[in-house]
Amino acid sequence: MASTGDHETTAEWRRWDGLNPEILALIFVRIKPVDQMVRAVTLVCKGWREVVLGPYCWSEVDLKAWCRGRIDGLDVDLLVRKLVRRSKYSVERLSVYRIGESAFFHVAHCGSFLKELQIPTSTITDQMVLKHLTPLPNLRVLDVSYCFRITSKGLAAFGRRCDTLIHLRRNMPPITDGFPATDDSEAKAIADTMPNLYHIELCFGQFGDPGLLEIVTTCKLLTYLDIEGCWNVELNGDVRVMCERLQQFHNPWVGDDSTSDDDETNTDSD
Repeated sequence: MASTGDHETTAEWRRWDGLNPEILALIFVRIKPVDQMVRAVTLVCKGWREVVLGPYCWSEVDLKAWCRGRIDGLDVDLLVRKLVRRSKYSVERLSVYRIGESAFFHVAHCGSFLKELQIPTSTITDQMVLKHLTPLPNLRVLDVSYCFRITSKGLAAFGRRCDTLIHLRRNMPPITDGFPATDDSEAKAIADTMPNLYHIELCFGQFGDPGLLEIVTTCKLLTYLDIEGCWNVELNGDVRVMCERLQQFHNPWVGDDSTSDDDETNTDSD
């Protein structure tokens, strides 16, 4: 005959097993890294396995740590496709390195669910963006840093189809062989299609004062701007005044302190 303690233990286990899948998912996603969560939780019981293999655990997908140990982009694409499908195209936040066309196709069809997309060092091109990107009406954060095959055309496509963007990262690697030719096309694409940006990072961009002036003139809600390493920027005239009015402004010259109203006040007081 089972003791009272045995009945209580069984009842407690059943309560865990019978929890709402969405509540279980909130617990499971705290297990890091992701592959450890998948391996450990799926072995506990059928109910927990169904939660992990269903859409509930995959509204937020952060694969950056996993990607660092992978050289082959095909592995990354395979996993991203699998997780997006598992989420039933309801991913809200995706952070991953080096995705290609097949993964981007799936991500681009998350529609109104997707709010944050971080895909630095990816191999997608302007043509892929134009071909596959559907409207993402709730996308607020976009990181396309070190995506060498995306140009002003791809940025403009993101801007036109993601009209709620407020945070953009478009950092590039330092240029080591002299000054690059001035090219304002990306800055103009940002100014023309992303007027609601609050936060912009454009480190080591090739634009000059005219392109920068378009950004700070058009993006009237801008509070944070980082243009470290943008050697073609001279900050002459109005563009300097407008940049230094921002709450946080990191100027082009590596090693200089960021410039803000508070910095100027402290300098004057010294």
